[in-house]
Amino acid sequence: MEELIMATRIDQLDLMDLQIEDRAFGDDPEPWFALARARHPWLAKFTHGYLVHGHREIRDLIQMDDKLHIATDDVVEIMGASGKPWGDFMKALLISRHGADHKRMREALKPFFKPRRIAAHVGLIRDVVSNLLDEWVPKGQFDFTEFASNFPVAVMFGLIGADLADLPKIKWALEVQGLSYSLDPTLLPELESAHTMMMEFGSDLVTSRRASGEVREDLLQDLIKAEDEGVLSHQEVCEQLFFLFAAGYDTTKNQLGMAARLLFQQPELWERCATDREFCTLAIEEGLRHSSPSSPPRIALDDIEYAGVLIPKGSHLMFLLNISGRDPRAFDDPMTYRPGRESAKHHLAFGKGVHICLGLHLARFQMEEGLHLMAQRMRQPEIAGRETWRRFPGVWGLESLPVRFTPV
Repeated sequence: MEELIMATRIDQLDLMDLQIEDRAFGDDPEPWFALARARHPWLAKFTHGYLVHGHREIRDLIQMDDKLHIATDDVVEIMGASGKPWGDFMKALLISRHGADHKRMREALKPFFKPRRIAAHVGLIRDVVSNLLDEWVPKGQFDFTEFASNFPVAVMFGLIGADLADLPKIKWALEVQGLSYSLDPTLLPELESAHTMMMEFGSDLVTSRRASGEVREDLLQDLIKAEDEGVLSHQEVCEQLFFLFAAGYDTTKNQLGMAARLLFQQPELWERCATDREFCTLAIEEGLRHSSPSSPPRIALDDIEYAGVLIPKGSHLMFLLNISGRDPRAFDDPMTYRPGRESAKHHLAFGKGVHICLGLHLARFQMEEGLHLMAQRMRQPEIAGRETWRRFPGVWGLESLPVRFTPV
């Protein structure tokens, strides 16, 4: 008779304890994860729970939407924001909703983010990048992350018909919001200030569009229509505008910076991006596989038994999408950046399940178009100073990436 094998509770496993909140951890996390994988192939510990770093395990577990919900309540509590405006905002976000409520909000936003609607804005995206390049390229050197930070938010401004004069203050607010999952309570005052400003900004946009009587085929018009039809409240419209700005800004900007860094280290690949638009798609896709920004948290709503591990109800899990593509069990020679690798398309950078990134088509398209135009105007780039990195939890990426090049 076959012996029954019992699952081992997650808290009884011999797991590596990783100090991901340490400011220096994000500079080079790979050696730590190599040690963690040697201890356990897909799990590690951190201060507030457990890290899931295995590619297959993240893919399987993150789709258990009935058993795992995003751990917004835990994050809000850790940040000391319970009952405060920013804390309430975090709990009201699309990614924090479930069931029929989530479906209602997602359906209101989804039509705009379909590939056909995104493709209709290719001219806007190219104009935004070209105008930025006209301004920045003559310098011959700059911080690539600072340059890239202007790109996705300027596109979003165009998609909702906002005034680019407001760009600097919006960038500040979005940089602050990007630290929302960093689990550092000292950041709460800034997060509250950024939230207040962005809610006022969104409300003013809606009011101005209504007062103008203008009707456009853009995202803002879709949201106003949803409010008029009673699908979304005015508060929800303003909250989702903030969410869409933040989601489209920080992740896209950081992803573009990480991909550019990898390309700068292989100049022949950067040069190919200038002449081959299809290669830009491969370069971005492999970049998404190699390193990506997000590490979403989840809370277990019930006991979960998976792959011989019992995850008790109430466990806090952080799914490391950002380094899941480095799992040597899933990808051959994972630290080598090799555009065109067939398996790159299996990356998890945009998540899985009902909460898969709503704007993934927009993110891909603007990064690919942007990379193609940048490579044409910035020839023979090289990293020209010390690069620095953001905090690892939350939205990871480069904080600074000095680069010099031959202007075209």
